Amino acid sequence: MQNKADYVNVVGAGLAGSEAAWLLASMGINVHLYEMKPNKKSDAHKSDGFAELVGSNSLRAASIENAIGLLKEELRRMGSLIMEAADASEVPAGGALAVDRDEFSSYVTNKIKSCPRITIISEEIKKIPTDAITIIATGPLTDGELFDEILKLCDGKDLHFFDAAAPIVTYDSIDMSKAFAASRYGKGGDDYINCPMNKEEYLRFYNELIKAEQAEVKGFDKEIVFEGCMPIETMAKRGEDTMRFGPLKPVGLIDPRTNEEPYACLQLRQDNRAKSMFNLVGFQTRLKWPEQKRVFGLIPGLENAEYYRMGVMHRNTYLRSPELLNDDYSMRCNPDLFFAGQITGVEGYIESTGSGFLAGYYAAHRFFNIEPKYHFDSETVIGAMAQYVSDSNVKKFVPMNANLGIIKPFDIKFKGKTAKKDKCIAVANRSLKRIEEYCEYITSLKENI
Repeated sequence: MQNKADYVNVVGAGLAGSEAAWLLASMGINVHLYEMKPNKKSDAHKSDGFAELVGSNSLRAASIENAIGLLKEELRRMGSLIMEAADASEVPAGGALAVDRDEFSSYVTNKIKSCPRITIISEEIKKIPTDAITIIATGPLTDGELFDEILKLCDGKDLHFFDAAAPIVTYDSIDMSKAFAASRYGKGGDDYINCPMNKEEYLRFYNELIKAEQAEVKGFDKEIVFEGCMPIETMAKRGEDTMRFGPLKPVGLIDPRTNEEPYACLQLRQDNRAKSMFNLVGFQTRLKWPEQKRVFGLIPGLENAEYYRMGVMHRNTYLRSPELLNDDYSMRCNPDLFFAGQITGVEGYIESTGSGFLAGYYAAHRFFNIEPKYHFDSETVIGAMAQYVSDSNVKKFVPMNANLGIIKPFDIKFKGKTAKKDKCIAVANRSLKRIEEYCEYITSLKENI
């Protein structure tokens, strides 16, 4: 079907779809970008903007010695629109990269809408387009007729897990006489608000949490949850101290009132540049809304908290990608149809962005009917993610965050006290050298197409 149309379709203007559309346009290709907003929104979406962050405003670790930090740097150097928006809308978050979610979405939306090569079509797609090369980036909340269409491609086999978002409270409603501003181990300045608890306060909160009334979520009886977004009440039921080794860990924090490390401590992260909203880090939940106010109000400093957004939970659907996709995110049964984003089984904002970038890159080559001279392999994080979701040897496929475990290992062994750090630096250096090769190739390609 190559070159049947003089444009490429991208369905969905989330992080992956926006990234793919921008990349295609940057290579001189006209794009038809289908987005059902503002006419229709999923239960998790609230704004009319593109690239809306429906969960946390954190894009996670910033250091290139961490896989997700390295993936961000790979994308940044390759001209990623999402990373450009993230850097422009950054808010303090210690060693992480967090953004003002409204500024971030507005930046992407304005860039996409002002691009002359991108035509935005505000309608819900119910059938997979066949008029042109197409990238489906409708996210893990894909439903309705389009979901049924995709299911047909999968022989009726779909996978799913449950994802959740943490509550956001207003700054003015936090009792700062009981809370304090600091970053763990002093990294990044006073970027977080910390609500310390002594043992008695913690146990009272714990006991109320494990018996609190939960909202019904269809199909949740099997409790298939992604570990990185586990509801706080589910975590609590695993044991009295589980939260103290997770989101309520006190290590690296000193309560200025006692000059000691608290028994447990909740951190709140700045959610917008104005510092008027803070989200409860790690407090994804499916508690009923009145129960969230009651139980979370037992945490010192949050007794009278006012909620900008309550915690919510929803079902995420993803493909059996190892059975269906090539490592360029195209369908094995149809090389003109690509998928990108969390529906492929990559988990996380930046991972979704990376899949959109690669889908756009490879779809562009398909459009021009040329073989890419540069292929992303597992020496880069972005390539390793593509290898993972397309690996037919994966026995039990589950959503995956970027991690160093999926990157091609070194033949040499790193020894000594700094072995782990030395290995991470070596991985980063190798990866960024490969990204330099991509940048040289893509520059040359654009000059000749």
